[in-house]
Amino acid sequence: MRVYRGFEAAREAIARRVPLEETEVPAAVQRRLAQVFGVEISPVQAVSRILADLRETGDRALAHYTASIDGVELASVEVERRAIEEAYANLPAATCDALHVAAERIRSFHQVGVPRTWVDFESGLGQMVRPLERVGLYVPGGRAAYPSTVLMTAIPAKVAGVPEVAVATPPDRQGNANTLVLAAAKIAGVDRVFKMGGAQAIGALAYGTASVPRVDKICGPGNIFVVLAKRAVFGTVAIDGLHGPSEAVAIVDESADPVLCAADLLAQAEHDELATAVLITTSDDLLERILAKVEEQLATLERAEIIRGSLERNGFCAVVDTLSQAASLANQIAPEHLSVMVRDGWGLLAEIHHTGAVFLGSASSAALGDYVAGPSHVMPTGGTARFSSPLRTEDFVKVTSLVAVDLETAKVLGTTGAAIARAEGLTAHARALEARLLL
Repeated sequence: MRVYRGFEAAREAIARRVPLEETEVPAAVQRRLAQVFGVEISPVQAVSRILADLRETGDRALAHYTASIDGVELASVEVERRAIEEAYANLPAATCDALHVAAERIRSFHQVGVPRTWVDFESGLGQMVRPLERVGLYVPGGRAAYPSTVLMTAIPAKVAGVPEVAVATPPDRQGNANTLVLAAAKIAGVDRVFKMGGAQAIGALAYGTASVPRVDKICGPGNIFVVLAKRAVFGTVAIDGLHGPSEAVAIVDESADPVLCAADLLAQAEHDELATAVLITTSDDLLERILAKVEEQLATLERAEIIRGSLERNGFCAVVDTLSQAASLANQIAPEHLSVMVRDGWGLLAEIHHTGAVFLGSASSAALGDYVAGPSHVMPTGGTARFSSPLRTEDFVKVTSLVAVDLETAKVLGTTGAAIARAEGLTAHARALEARLLL
């Protein structure tokens, strides 16, 4: 991991971060793109072509890209209900129990924040809150299975009252959806599961095909191709945000345990080589001890090659003079996860403004938030925590304003409204308001 000493050096390094669409993808991905499309092509260009094909030919394009990218030809893109039930029935007892515990904690957390309809009959104003009719949830696959993502996306949707929840997840080389994902879909109350991944899945959900229903909103994390596709279809459908490669920042002082610090950095770098893990500390001595523990623990991990690639590519450490400087750097990054392991974490919290989630204290690991703490682990990345929030029940409803004033109120307000309308040159608006004054 690169080390920057001093606030200004770290601040300048953060400012030089490359936007997602300009990120240089690994060489293996570049080679794969050339194989699929027959020419050298960027991720943005690839996504644009895939979405155009999906919009034009629907299922035919979906089958083509599933075969050429995922390497499998499917008789049917939708998973039969029987397969979902069997996956749940065959789930090991310990795993089943763990998923149910996580599901209950996630459900309990989100039930507190469900938006409600309200009407003030005296003023004649209110809001009608209605769930979206159909949402599509993207659950990544590939090198790892993510049943946790099913729970973290589908449960808040169901708590919000969405009647139809569809999951898209990539098939394996045998043309099957991951059984853990299917079992989690059963636990979360998912209605339909489709075996499709990448930009082609986003296109199918956004535009609809003969086999895949068009949804009102697409939610969930994914790789660079999923993120670029979500950005491209926004407006055709709603999206929850651009949730790209995982990010974690840790602010630590000399009181922190280097073993725990190292474990947390390695955990978030484990996702893929595009993940980002950052350590910001006020202690040179602690930094050296953490880096030593990183190497020590890394040697024992199954995904060591991926983790090392992530740390070397995107990871870095910063040594600053004060915790206030550390908080300022964290705010500049606006990371998905922010761990705070300092003596007075609650005191520093007031200086934290931009992050998807804060994990306060040595016991509150970001990994706990990934699985079972309660809040959704689908959170803003790429600096978007400056203006966006983690996935919540609010993401699965829409609000309709209600205006039902009585005639007396209409007369009182009509004169004021008409004055504004005439100032804007909108005579018809003014007359519509003034017509109530004559009743």
